[in-house]
Amino acid sequence: MSLGIIGKKWKRAASRILTLVAQPVRTAHGPGGMVLQPYRGYGSRSEVFLIGRVFRQSNPDRDAGEQDFTAQLRDVGRRIARRAVPGVEVAARFCGAEQRATTDRDGYFRIHLHPRDPPASDRLWHDIDLALDQSPAVRAQGQIFIPSQRCRYVVISDIDDTIMHTGVANKLKMLWRLFVEDAQGRVAFPGVAALYRALHAGASGDQGNPLLYVSRAPWGIYDILDAFFALHGIPAGPVLFLREWGLSWKSPLPRKAEDHKGELIRNMLALYADLPFVLIGDSGQHDPEVYWQIIEEHPGRVLAVYIRNVSRGAARIAEIEKLAGVVAAAGSSLVLAADSAAMADHAAMLGLIVSEAVSQVKSEIAEGGTETLARTRRIRRQTSKKTAMAVAGGELQDVLKSASDDPPPDVIVEAEERRPPRLP
Repeated sequence: MSLGIIGKKWKRAASRILTLVAQPVRTAHGPGGMVLQPYRGYGSRSEVFLIGRVFRQSNPDRDAGEQDFTAQLRDVGRRIARRAVPGVEVAARFCGAEQRATTDRDGYFRIHLHPRDPPASDRLWHDIDLALDQSPAVRAQGQIFIPSQRCRYVVISDIDDTIMHTGVANKLKMLWRLFVEDAQGRVAFPGVAALYRALHAGASGDQGNPLLYVSRAPWGIYDILDAFFALHGIPAGPVLFLREWGLSWKSPLPRKAEDHKGELIRNMLALYADLPFVLIGDSGQHDPEVYWQIIEEHPGRVLAVYIRNVSRGAARIAEIEKLAGVVAAAGSSLVLAADSAAMADHAAMLGLIVSEAVSQVKSEIAEGGTETLARTRRIRRQTSKKTAMAVAGGELQDVLKSASDDPPPDVIVEAEERRPPRLP
């Protein structure tokens, strides 16, 4: 590759980084520089949740269509110099109920409302009115996802290395894919869009099952991921980020992330207390550790755990082995796979999605230039206890350590006398 091409790539990468950092400046303006920015919320017919932020920033001194490099640099300066607005009240109104929430020191507010009037049953997304009482007034409208009565289960999914190729386990690869490659070069994993659409639709095709996406990424890339999901046809859902970078002139580096993923999942289990869950993650970070704790604490609530196999290190194998043992003992199922085809096959077998969706997932994988060549290895005994004992005896570890295939084999861990899915 010539130096000229490399230079153009890095120039384009710098432009994308600037666009990413500056984007909220150009898209989230309120009168007088005050911004009331809601993120997607979620809830049930009895309570709803929404997070947002209030901050102040200078207005751009150019036409909205200006996109040159200098303009982006000015936007970055505005973003870094913008000031969180702590201690102000945001009024939220939804289905006859009202709540006032005070912003914290970083400008974030959290709404937790109990509707007085029943939310409309003919749609899944509902508007919530937000207002910041000042002069001039700042108003915004957020969206809340509320499952219909046809819903049968809840899907909780990680994003990084589960839905999209970000390479969280490899920081340099993640930065390259996120900022340097074209959007087509960092597409979702082949088949993932068709799989998530099938899970959202459910076995009847109209269940509208909630898809809740969890990430350790900062709120600052919310708009980018939202556009990414729309581009690749992945069903929208609340994206529950766990931290804010907190950029400022005095603190230009991201704050240390605190992993609240387990806490968020526990809150969702409590909110949707009558529904079982499907957990989707990857082997490269902390998903196995979080998921086995959840299953231990909530036996019978998890129908299946789908883990995308992106790491074969000894430490990760040990955590997957622990997760598999807990899943087997709970009478649930674990699918460890490099692509979405094995997950779709298993979901159809459990009756979570329509059988036709499997061919759609495989077609999407083929269109992405990938073949589903992985073999399937099963660790299956007559009962849950015996299956868990087989895992504890090292059978899964032997399969994973001895696998030199590329792609590695798909592994399914479950009992022959599997407990039937507890669908409402």
